[in-house]
Amino acid sequence: MIKYFQSGSRMSQAVAYGGLVHIAGQVADDRKAGIEGQTNDVLSKVEALLVEAGSSKSRLVAINIFLPQIADFDAMNSIYDAWVDPARLPARACVEARLADPDLRIEVTAIAAV
Repeated sequence: MIKYFQSGSRMSQAVAYGGLVHIAGQVADDRKAGIEGQTNDVLSKVEALLVEAGSSKSRLVAINIFLPQIADFDAMNSIYDAWVDPARLPARACVEARLADPDLRIEVTAIAAV
């Protein structure tokens, strides 16, 4: 059975199927915040969606991070490293990519076991 979470007119924020939950690209609500604030906001949203779908950050399988400015890599990692479960590190990619809004400093997608 496929389960959809927080569905809107264009997409769902998360979809669970086959024992996995797929988290759509999450961006910060405060688009004027710096990279640390936006990273905190985005990771909080990812974690809330995981919990809503019956999972947690300790069950992450993979996480993808998109930064429009790769110079933000170290500052983003200072927040990410404190957030992620150090005993259960997911596979990860971090790439520089232009995002939909020039005020966005980070976007994150994730996959976790349910």
